[in-house]
Amino acid sequence: MSTVRDVAALAGVSAATVSRVLNHDTKYKMTNETIERVWKAVAELGYKAPSSPKGQMRYVHKSEDAAANPHKFGCILNVQGGKYNDPYYLSILSGFEDAVMKKGYEISFIRTNEELDNPKVLYSTFQDPVSGVIIMNTLEPSTFDYLKKQTPFIVGIDTDHKDIDNVAYDHYGAAFMAIRHLMDQGYKRIGFIGGFRDKINESRRFHGYYAALHCYNLEYNPDWILASNWDEDYCDRIIREAYKKKVLPDAYFVASDLMAISVLRTLFDLKVSVPDEVAVIGLSNIEISKYSNPPLTTIALPIRDMGRVAAGILFDRLSGDDTPSKVVTLSAEVLKRSST
Repeated sequence: MSTVRDVAALAGVSAATVSRVLNHDTKYKMTNETIERVWKAVAELGYKAPSSPKGQMRYVHKSEDAAANPHKFGCILNVQGGKYNDPYYLSILSGFEDAVMKKGYEISFIRTNEELDNPKVLYSTFQDPVSGVIIMNTLEPSTFDYLKKQTPFIVGIDTDHKDIDNVAYDHYGAAFMAIRHLMDQGYKRIGFIGGFRDKINESRRFHGYYAALHCYNLEYNPDWILASNWDEDYCDRIIREAYKKKVLPDAYFVASDLMAISVLRTLFDLKVSVPDEVAVIGLSNIEISKYSNPPLTTIALPIRDMGRVAAGILFDRLSGDDTPSKVVTLSAEVLKRSST
């Protein structure tokens, strides 16, 4: 097991300096470079300081039986902007939390991928051991490697990490299903909103959309392809630009409900009738989608079940399941409302 002296040697500082950094002691001035070197050394060595009486950051929820059970779990959210703003990932978290609490276990931390980019946060998060972690996006290689050293089991929610279990849905098939629904409703000129501007062609949802257009001999028009950047304000802006240029299609498939609701709001402000002038279908079926104006048609995903299944996989691994890593793919379905 690594010691303070090992960390000091790797960072090129004194053991006293390491102690000050770990205890957030600001009495003595230290450069940001020194602090960064110390935390980097801590991460590389996997050093764990003795637990302080105050303890480290905890997530709030503990079950009544937690004291009798040794297992604690963590969660790493994938969010854009505020930590608890995305209802899609929060629904997954809710399902995960339900399953963990029913077992009498504890969720000891919730972090975001952005927070873990800070070595200080990364280290303090894993100060106490956890039995398993779920991650909701593909992590940077250095962060992912550190996680694997700190916890025996990791389950991904739709990540690109091939050496861990994953719970996912068929992005391609969900997009294809959305286009087929719009076509069945009589729409022929169908656009796509989703992804980042420089990576939209890499999106599996875009591939499903594009394939469906060709399968059903529908028109493809680059003016109808809009990158959302997964930002509601940006969605508002691009719809206004398309309206101003008079290049709105008859319908949009929007690759997330949150972005689709932003599109509905903007079309309402522009006095564009939905679905008479432009129809909109989203993806995920977050709770708020049924209260939008008009209520949003969506490709419904079993979001909470994704969290529950992820928890079940962790429990199986803890019980001795040593089968090769797997991907559990959950089904989707069209949920028609008034926006199409």
